[in-house]
Amino acid sequence: MKKISFIRQKYTPFGGAERYLERLINYLKDKNIECEIVHANLPKWLPSWIKAILFNYKVCKNKKNRFYFSLDRISCPDIYRAGDGVHKAFLKTKGFSLNPLHLTYLYLEKKTFNNAKKIIANSILIKEEIIKYYKIDPKKIEVIYNGIEIKDFDKEKAKKELQKEFKIDDEKIILFIGSGFKRKGAKEFLEIISQIDIDFKAFIVGKEKNISFYKNYAKELKIDKNVFFTGPRKDVDIFYAASDIFIFPTHYEPFSNVVLEAMSFENIVFTTKQNGASEILKKEYIMQNPKDFSIVSKIKTLLNDEENLNKIQKEMKNIAKNYTIEKNAQKTLEVINEFI
Repeated sequence: MKKISFIRQKYTPFGGAERYLERLINYLKDKNIECEIVHANLPKWLPSWIKAILFNYKVCKNKKNRFYFSLDRISCPDIYRAGDGVHKAFLKTKGFSLNPLHLTYLYLEKKTFNNAKKIIANSILIKEEIIKYYKIDPKKIEVIYNGIEIKDFDKEKAKKELQKEFKIDDEKIILFIGSGFKRKGAKEFLEIISQIDIDFKAFIVGKEKNISFYKNYAKELKIDKNVFFTGPRKDVDIFYAASDIFIFPTHYEPFSNVVLEAMSFENIVFTTKQNGASEILKKEYIMQNPKDFSIVSKIKTLLNDEENLNKIQKEMKNIAKNYTIEKNAQKTLEVINEFI
């Protein structure tokens, strides 16, 4: 089989796309399939939109007979995995902007969808948006949900580790994980938990430039003693394992891995219908929008009923077991085999 070149401009150890790519490549290497990752090697001081243009120029110029499986918007992919969603749809939630990065993404996005031999969408939401905004033939788009690694864990041990590190009592834990707090709904997360009048502790894990705003907002809501901002952590599994409920009130998300990961660690997950991952949840756990505060009463009911809480946590894990990286990689490889 021809070597597969995976295209990803930026790499961060905390990125969902990067974690997905790492898992996929490990699976393919176990199948003795040769892979490489093509990253950008551009000066950090360059504006992001120029980096995007230069990266596209560089990878397309060097393509020749290489097989490109791209996770970024480029004009010369063989297969494009639309893990970042549809930028034109995202801008509808954000509002129009003359930022040259947005204009660059829109230009590259159109080229990507038109030139790719096959598009992999990670949710029905994204497939429908690609068709709606770019009139792409539905037959060209394959929906393959994300996959994760199902890990063994000890929930009680994880709770004790967090209790020791953060000097907290044996209380229920509510979790939010994500970098880029505005889009992912950290503000709404704080508003939701501020209405829960039951003893709990909350953790917000992730990278955010404007972290002081969220810390001050927690003080304003008078929940700062209940909320811990940890910043980015490499040991996120401990937080997943220790937590009971995961709330992710995102404004736009193609399919967030954090939802699957939280479910696999026996968290009851609430997220918005603007998140493609909501497609695998029962409707009572789907928020109509980031400010759907109807989930507050549901959360309070769960926290007051240990038996039902534990039962639904197990159900969430069983759902997550249907979305493994092995199943995702197998389906992805079937698509690759059509064109390689």
